[in-house]
Amino acid sequence: MSIKLVAIDIDGTLVNNNREITPEVFEAVQKAKAAGVKIVIATGRPLLGVKNILEDLKLLDAGDYVITYNGALVQATATGEAFIDEPLTYDDYLDIEMESRRLGTPLHSITMSTVYTHNRDVSKYTINEAYITGLPLKYRTAEEMGKHEIVKMMYIDDPEKLDVTIEKLPQRFWERYNIVKSTPFYLEILNKNASKGLAVQHLAEKLGISHEETMAIGDEENDRSMLEAVGNPVVMANGNPELKKIAKYITKSNEESGVAHAINEWVL
Repeated sequence: MSIKLVAIDIDGTLVNNNREITPEVFEAVQKAKAAGVKIVIATGRPLLGVKNILEDLKLLDAGDYVITYNGALVQATATGEAFIDEPLTYDDYLDIEMESRRLGTPLHSITMSTVYTHNRDVSKYTINEAYITGLPLKYRTAEEMGKHEIVKMMYIDDPEKLDVTIEKLPQRFWERYNIVKSTPFYLEILNKNASKGLAVQHLAEKLGISHEETMAIGDEENDRSMLEAVGNPVVMANGNPELKKIAKYITKSNEESGVAHAINEWVL
């Protein structure tokens, strides 16, 4: 059965170590799109933070979609309209914010348009998040956050301190939220129904694409959910060894245009 939807991670997967899309990857994506295959970039970033990649790959037409915020949103790339939306509630916000104060761990929240910090002493990791996403950074109190739709929240700290925070999180957090450690200094907290895997699954269902017609390509643990959600999981040669255990295919490394190899071999 032919593949009709391919979800692709960015770092360590789509781009090489210089964060470049190689000519081979560009060409393979264009061929797949011309053949009617949905190429869907899956990222923890907001739409603004991946707009340049979507432009480079010519994935800004009507009918093109992107998975953003690690699955909390699926958006039409041309308009930014949310096709699937799984935000946090204000009650969630209060719960997560109170726990950050109990643990002494810095925190910020992200909407579709802004990074909000709740710490008067702004963390360097919050400044970094605003920089890499291209979103404005604003300070707001807990009381002021009730009017905003929060896509995700992030505990942020030096890696060794963040690891201590993770160990001290109450069990109910793991049951109530989807929690993803996206970098050594970022712990993302999302709606329980928000993950790359659920986003791929729901998008495929809405488009009438069967499980067997879906593929995902990734390299790290934050890609596990989408690799487990598709019929054809592909892991990069440079990927996590544990992920390779669930792969149907192992492609070449990101330095060797592994995404192009996967599309040419198993899609086209």
